[in-house]
Amino acid sequence: MLSAQIFFFLTHIVIGTIEFFLALRVFLKFLGASTSSSFVRWIYDTSEPLLAPFQGIFPSKVFEGTFVLEFSTLLALVAYAFVGYILTEIIRLAQSLSTLPTIEKK
Repeated sequence: MLSAQIFFFLTHIVIGTIEFFLALRVFLKFLGASTSSSFVRWIYDTSEPLLAPFQGIFPSKVFEGTFVLEFSTLLALVAYAFVGYILTEIIRLAQSLSTLPTIEKK
């Protein structure tokens, strides 16, 4: 079924993009990237709305002044991956249900 494949593809694209931005944020924060860089600010600004539901759940850990490990971002990575998994399973279930043979009534 073509529509199921399209939904499956779009789900992977959206979740993959979200995961990319969050993982890049974790990497930049951990390495202490300077916020004076426009690229770093853009990544932080882009990923900020994705983190809104998770902020404040866990405190961030600061190592030696500039290296930051945001546990809320790590939680968001896991949560979005789980949401992506659930969505793809729902799409697969819907696809398999649509291919079941129907019983005709006489």
